[in-house]
Amino acid sequence: MENYDYDLFVIGAGSGGVRAARMAAGFGAKVAVAEDRYMGGTCVNVGCVPKKLYVYASEFSKSFSDARNFGWDSAKPAFDWPTLRDNKKAEISRLNGIYDRLLAGVNADVIDGRGRIIDPHTVAVGERRFTAGRILIATGGWPHIPDFPGSEHAITSNEIFDLDQFPNRLVIVGGGYIAVEFAGIFNGLDAQVTQLYRGPLFLRGFDADIRAHAAREIAKTGVDLRFEVNVESITRSASGLELRLTDGSTLEADAVLYATGRKANLDGLGLENVQVEIGEFGTVVVDGEFRTAEPSIYALGDVTGGMELTPVALAEGMAFARREFGETDLAVDYDFIPTAVFCQPNIGTVGFTEEQARAKFGHIRLFKSTFKPMKHTISGRDEQTFMKLIVDKASDRVVGAHMVGPDAGEIMQGVAIALRAGATKALFDTTIGIHPTAAEEFVTMREAWTED
Repeated sequence: MENYDYDLFVIGAGSGGVRAARMAAGFGAKVAVAEDRYMGGTCVNVGCVPKKLYVYASEFSKSFSDARNFGWDSAKPAFDWPTLRDNKKAEISRLNGIYDRLLAGVNADVIDGRGRIIDPHTVAVGERRFTAGRILIATGGWPHIPDFPGSEHAITSNEIFDLDQFPNRLVIVGGGYIAVEFAGIFNGLDAQVTQLYRGPLFLRGFDADIRAHAAREIAKTGVDLRFEVNVESITRSASGLELRLTDGSTLEADAVLYATGRKANLDGLGLENVQVEIGEFGTVVVDGEFRTAEPSIYALGDVTGGMELTPVALAEGMAFARREFGETDLAVDYDFIPTAVFCQPNIGTVGFTEEQARAKFGHIRLFKSTFKPMKHTISGRDEQTFMKLIVDKASDRVVGAHMVGPDAGEIMQGVAIALRAGATKALFDTTIGIHPTAAEEFVTMREAWTED
């Protein structure tokens, strides 16, 4: 057997890479992790963690208003951007330290710098070289701004958290998770927000009813949603930034956030030195065991172009370590993966969309419910919750659950367990609900909205 410096060399200390490293080390492997930016990767530093903290901050504005009809008579407090920004920085710094300690706790070596693959078993970090039996690429994704006149004036989700000045006028370009979440965040923090999307409706890939309902509810909050329009150019003016749009109109803004997609973070990895195949969309091609075309090199997480979700990367990291070092072959099950969009109101979803279910099962039954959340019967806020169940008619199995409304993500986690367990609509119907909650609506929708 070859005598390598390490059994496993991980390039990238994000969610998937750290989980794979920790578990492999726990199985007795000698492990190193190279990271050139920040411990914890995108999620901890410029993704889901700080974003959720900012979502919490943005919700207080509406809560202050809601409280008046519940008897709380007080003026709306003023918002201070530096306080939020700096407290977020402190929390992220704390989490970075936790990641360092987690790796130190299993005796994994952390190497500061960008790993570059020299050959199938050698990685260089700066002037140092290391050999390894297996190399794992887990460098995640990186925001992408398309090239157009004035694109240098745009920022990405990497920079939006730490702006020196709060953008009172913010234009967001894009229609995915990041775009709609930041639209809600900055709208809630009292910025004037305009969201532009080139297609007819945002959140492509979600259920059509969810997309339409979310658009109506988000528009109610004050976000200026503009579909089928794009940016032609951005120029700097005395009053800020001026955007010229494809429909001939113009906008002024203090900042322009581009959230139009991410690319696999593969620059400088030295993939040209090995037989790693890059697919049509610029992601690393792997087999079902995360192995690339180079037998000793693996990849997982966002660099492979699968579901770009932190829990998926974590699951892949665990599966990789168990198979390669724990001698336990437990493949990741990609069916019925729940997800949430922390827009306002929230979206939670698991399973098939209506379109997907019709294509796969042929005949389906649909159950829908739209209602005002109980809280807002007194708050006076004009907000409607929407829920939808999709049932395979032949088996009675619930194959899709979708929701727009408060706490949708929290609610959908439990529903996801039921769907993964194969729960039927009859089982939903005989489950006693928790009253009064919004969640109980999922077990009280007994009349089909439509069926094939």
